[in-house]
Amino acid sequence: MIVDAHHHLWRIEDGYGWLDDPDLAPIRRTFTPDDLCRELTAVGVDRTVLVEGGRCDPAEAAILLRYARDTGPIAAVVAWADPTDPGLADILAGYRELPGGERLVGIRPQVQGEPDPNYLDRPEVRAGLRTVAAAGLAFDLVIRADQLPGAARAAEAVPELRFVLDHLGKPRISAGTAGHADWADPLGTLAARPNVTAKLSGLVTEADWTRWTVDDLRPFVATAVERFGPDRLMFGSDWPVCLLAAGYGTVRDALVEALPPLSAGERDDVFGGTAVRVYRLAGSTGLTAGS
Repeated sequence: MIVDAHHHLWRIEDGYGWLDDPDLAPIRRTFTPDDLCRELTAVGVDRTVLVEGGRCDPAEAAILLRYARDTGPIAAVVAWADPTDPGLADILAGYRELPGGERLVGIRPQVQGEPDPNYLDRPEVRAGLRTVAAAGLAFDLVIRADQLPGAARAAEAVPELRFVLDHLGKPRISAGTAGHADWADPLGTLAARPNVTAKLSGLVTEADWTRWTVDDLRPFVATAVERFGPDRLMFGSDWPVCLLAAGYGTVRDALVEALPPLSAGERDDVFGGTAVRVYRLAGSTGLTAGS
């Protein structure tokens, strides 16, 4: 079984303002569960984790959880919530009461949109992180490379919370060695926290969209494997955002090629086992290597 630990679905009429950027015109449309299932069938992915799509509205959770309830391959949902909301515990409890609420496995705010690189140090944010932990949920970190140190401090301060780093912290892959240099050490500091895992996702869109090659990705993937180990890494397509640079199958194949030599068990971790453990996906057994 292969698990895609990171993808999105959205209805364009529901207000995803970030898609108004002219550069994002290729993905400024509705993406449905049927669209997703066609991609999964073509590539051979069995189960997925559906992640909030930047709408930043609690109403989105009801839609995503219903998709998970009604769409066999969608095993879980990471929904949006504001960690500084004083009513966060009630919001999370309300999500679980929605149709499909049993599929809620994590929360993700758009920390990458916060100008302050130390946003995760704020007392009100730390309080929210503890609330997420108390609810038994994971916390997805969608952050910039300059926010990695703050994430490491948060992971140390809230050791009971499972943190999941999305897109490896968005390194500047298009900048090559310079992008690697200003990212690798902070990534290592975060990876030293045992309660943090990371997704090998969103890499092609941090590279040059029209000219990237697997060789551009390889140093970043190798560093992630070195710092986290395969048992704390997971494959994510970041579809449909990845369509700005590559199709679903191309993204998966590129990761298979970019990975350093791994044992069959290690490859199983990356392509399913880690996601099953971290997100506590029910009924996910029989994992097979992603190659």
